[in-house]
Amino acid sequence: MYFTGFADEAGPALDTQIQATLELGWNKIETRGLCGKNLAFISEAEFDELCGKLDKSGVSFNCFGSGVANWSKPISEAPDSSYDEMRLAIPRMKKLGIEMIRMMSFAVPKELREKDFRSEVIKRLKVIVAMAEDAGILCVHENCMNWGGLSYEHTLRLLDGIQSPAFKLVFDTGNPVFSDDVRGKPPYRKQDSLEFYMNVREHVAYIHIKDGRMENDKSVFTYPCEGDGKVREILSDLIARGYDGGISIEPHMAQVFHEQNKDPDKSAQFAYSNYVEYGKRTMALVDAIKKTHNSKCK
Repeated sequence: MYFTGFADEAGPALDTQIQATLELGWNKIETRGLCGKNLAFISEAEFDELCGKLDKSGVSFNCFGSGVANWSKPISEAPDSSYDEMRLAIPRMKKLGIEMIRMMSFAVPKELREKDFRSEVIKRLKVIVAMAEDAGILCVHENCMNWGGLSYEHTLRLLDGIQSPAFKLVFDTGNPVFSDDVRGKPPYRKQDSLEFYMNVREHVAYIHIKDGRMENDKSVFTYPCEGDGKVREILSDLIARGYDGGISIEPHMAQVFHEQNKDPDKSAQFAYSNYVEYGKRTMALVDAIKKTHNSKCK
């Protein structure tokens, strides 16, 4: 088991992301934002500079948190941009030794939720997964604002339709708290994180730690175990089942702070300190769960 995270939440510059990672005693980053771009879209010169900084620091990227088929790519639009991102990313992932790419399954606008997009989504994702499989890369699908994240049943249909060893799940503990369970007819209830996880856990290869709660129809992000994401219960089950993969933090708390404080220096300081504190709390939580599990096994 290892710890990693979306270090762009500590700061947009790679130097800041490396600093926060090393301060936590980690050596891995789930790369997403790199000063307004990502791994697929930075220039060759920027990529070369990035490689040098990683080599010097001893930090590596364990996963590319891509924009492939994500919440900004509606199913009602052509998939070309997602295919292009995969083509651009794969050579760079291979050079950096990244074996996993976070992806999604195309956004479904609210007004189109009643329409059945299963066959179209699966057709598109098969193209994406085939590119990854040919390159020896694992696609991990996130339960987010996309077709497969509309309910755990949608995720299971996705898995059944693709059936590839190069396609598994990254489960985000916090996303269900803020997502409608789009089964049956509206009005929809919010999803339950533990219920979602328990129904897909056989396919989970990676975990994102996020937590929060809804307050007056507004999303509020919190430290682990302070929201409704059932973080302790999910991690306890993973550890009891012998999970040995990555635990990636995605605080999202700095976004709320940005809304409240427009001072860029204070916002940057908070983002950095919040990311480090979030990582420390996550490590402490995992240690506590392991101790409890080990004592029960004696």
